[in-house]
Amino acid sequence: MYSGVKSWIKRGQKVKGTVLLMQKNVLDINALTSATSTSGLIKGGFKVAGGITSSLIDTYTSTWGRSVAFRLISATATDGSGKGKVGKKAYLEGLVTSIPILGAGQTAFDIHFEWDSEMGIPGAFYVESNMLGEFFLVSLTLEDIPNHGTINFVCNSWIYNYSNYKTERIFFANKTYLPSETPAPLVYYRQEELKTLRGDGTGERKEYERIYDYDVYNDLGAPDQKATLARPVIGGSSNMPYPRRGRTGRRPSKKDPKSERRSDFFYLPRDESFGHLKSSDFLVYILKSASQNLIPQLRSVVTLQLNNPEFNTFDEIRSLYEGGFKLPTSVLSRLSPIPFFKEYFRTDGESALKFPPPKVIQVNQSAWMTDEEFAREMIAGVNPHIIQRIQEFPPKSKLDSQYGDNTSTITKEHLEPNMGGVTVEQAIQNNKLYLLDHHDSIYPFLRKINATDTKTYATRTIIFLQNDGTLKPLAIELSIPHPQADSFGPVSKVYLPAKEGVEASIWFLAKAFVVVNDATHHQLCSHWLNTHAVVEPFIIATNRHLSVVHPIHKLLLPHYRDTMNINALARNVLVNAKGIIESTFLGGAYSVEMSSFVYKDWVFTEQGLPHDLLKRGVAIEDPTSPHGLRLLIEDYPYASDGLEIWAAIKSWVEEYVNFYYKSDASIVQDSELQAFWREVIEVGHGDLKNATWWFKMQTRNELIEACSILIWIASALHAAVNFGQYPYGGYILNRPTKSRRLMPEKGSAEYDELSKNFQKAHASDEQYLGQRNEGDLWTSDSLPLEAFKRFGRKLSEIEQKLIQRNNDESLKNRYGPVKMPYTLLYPSSEEGLTCRGIPNSISI
Repeated sequence: MYSGVKSWIKRGQKVKGTVLLMQKNVLDINALTSATSTSGLIKGGFKVAGGITSSLIDTYTSTWGRSVAFRLISATATDGSGKGKVGKKAYLEGLVTSIPILGAGQTAFDIHFEWDSEMGIPGAFYVESNMLGEFFLVSLTLEDIPNHGTINFVCNSWIYNYSNYKTERIFFANKTYLPSETPAPLVYYRQEELKTLRGDGTGERKEYERIYDYDVYNDLGAPDQKATLARPVIGGSSNMPYPRRGRTGRRPSKKDPKSERRSDFFYLPRDESFGHLKSSDFLVYILKSASQNLIPQLRSVVTLQLNNPEFNTFDEIRSLYEGGFKLPTSVLSRLSPIPFFKEYFRTDGESALKFPPPKVIQVNQSAWMTDEEFAREMIAGVNPHIIQRIQEFPPKSKLDSQYGDNTSTITKEHLEPNMGGVTVEQAIQNNKLYLLDHHDSIYPFLRKINATDTKTYATRTIIFLQNDGTLKPLAIELSIPHPQADSFGPVSKVYLPAKEGVEASIWFLAKAFVVVNDATHHQLCSHWLNTHAVVEPFIIATNRHLSVVHPIHKLLLPHYRDTMNINALARNVLVNAKGIIESTFLGGAYSVEMSSFVYKDWVFTEQGLPHDLLKRGVAIEDPTSPHGLRLLIEDYPYASDGLEIWAAIKSWVEEYVNFYYKSDASIVQDSELQAFWREVIEVGHGDLKNATWWFKMQTRNELIEACSILIWIASALHAAVNFGQYPYGGYILNRPTKSRRLMPEKGSAEYDELSKNFQKAHASDEQYLGQRNEGDLWTSDSLPLEAFKRFGRKLSEIEQKLIQRNNDESLKNRYGPVKMPYTLLYPSSEEGLTCRGIPNSISI
């Protein structure tokens, strides 16, 4: 790649460069609580506006000038030990006040390096800071290298004072090399940087470190604070398997040495921290996507205004979106020290807590209650990948025999009166009978859950595919443990559709229990476990074993953005003891245990959309159909739109992988790739390491499929299960997350109450798929760049196709009774709660 080296530069000639950097308080999440804080010389960061005085520039430059040093490292010339030659220190010079590539909050400096012909062509550089505080290094660009042109170094990394580091901070040019193709002078530097990122697995991690390592989920409880806040260790055992999280090394708690002591500071590899805009988006979405989660925290306010600590009627809930509740400033200040909340709550002495109307009630406030919408959301809602085709009847359980016989009690006699003359056998033969199964994943925990103030059931719902393509619920089975012992099997009851009288109210409540199950499974498994948690070990292994110049590192990097940070925040406020999930979903203190139970059956190779559809029986292989699959529910918005996105991802990955790997042998010979994959299996997902389904990573096809699955999980799958949360679940009646009473029995006081009063009985700095924040600078290889641009254009074409589908009135499941188009897999989005857009990574 490097030619004409010897004559390209005269002895003593200097190489000109431009350094882009940002100050800490432009990006740091901690600056949220002090939006007007000043750090350094210029308030609010490095942004230099027109009209800045020359004296300020002089002061600014002189302060930075000798504080940050750079040394170029040769990719073509070696010292006596075989390592690339290291040049002399160069320092930041003039402040550049106008430059085309200058982004928001960025500052540019000129720099000149002494570099002669004996040094060859630069391929890396060291940076050393003598400043007290950290700053964010965006990039270094070397200009007009003879016989070579421009060399770009994309950095995007926090730089601390040099005394904090055991090894020097190094960055590589945007070249891409398999390990065997690395220029000999850079081999040592490539290997040493990976050693630094792996660390030694000991000690408590510090804020400035960039070490990636693994640990189990032993930091969710707080046993030292209160015995009821103790939680078991999740991961590291066959009883409670789980993906690994990033290791922090915090001290063990006093009362449970197996648990990690919680503190206000949680370690995160420093470059995993995101900027304040996205952090605020994360917090806003916590509130908006689960408005029901905020309500308990505001119970005192609600009590004052309703004379009751809970909502008693649908109208009272609707008031959240219409009139709102008045919040005294004192309450608001306790809830929201972060400035952006003031805008959200519209504070002006007294603030109205008023949520924007979710899309599910914007057109029709009662259509969500219909059977058709209840079923439609199974294929076009926020949890659209659970429904499965019934291939044997009655549905059976996979639970251990200790729970007795869990075969469904739903009979043909329950179903056939509502099937329009079709028998169960005919429906199964013609692919017309489907199941939403929330029995096995919840039933083992029911006895413990129902011993608390939560009362609920395990559910099975049977669905009929009608001739017009819509779905119709036929029966709901509610099951609870036998009062004597688990071995007696469940006590189950089947409920059938009804449109009038108390039976209609009972049917509506049965649907509500199903939705509570579905909402809990969605939040714990579809969203948290199957996207956030399962991806984190891949991020850790990538940074430990795939160099930044490795092609697979570059391919996957955009899809990792912010995930570890958000997961760490989740362990702090969402999935921790008495966190939002435990407080507002039916699992309570057993929530993460429930997701661990589901993880036992997680299979990475089945996470790609085609395999998932085949496994659930909702599609069959058909070489004459688009993408080689024929959907048995033809109007299945998530599946039909998702297959378009999957095909585009797979095509892009295939083209990219085949550019760098010319044969299967090159996969086997890639030492970094093999170490990465081995550690994913043996450590990151070590509780499943003995599974036989793992790819052997011996062929290009295996690598293409693995990368496609990973990108699908982090982008499209996450978008499908995440960005519909507020549009569907923001109206809490449509997606309740908890139930506090069991189904009223006929003749009971609760049943009589139900017959009289039904309502009272049961209470953007985003980067999207096909985009990269480095622009064209992420690689110097032109063919992958062109392939990536084609990928982006393909996604734009797909979006137009999906828009056309939504305009097709014959596809009734795309809108449903609520008149809400399915847009969750539109690739692009504007800012705000748009219910569309596929970010590159697991952003929320």
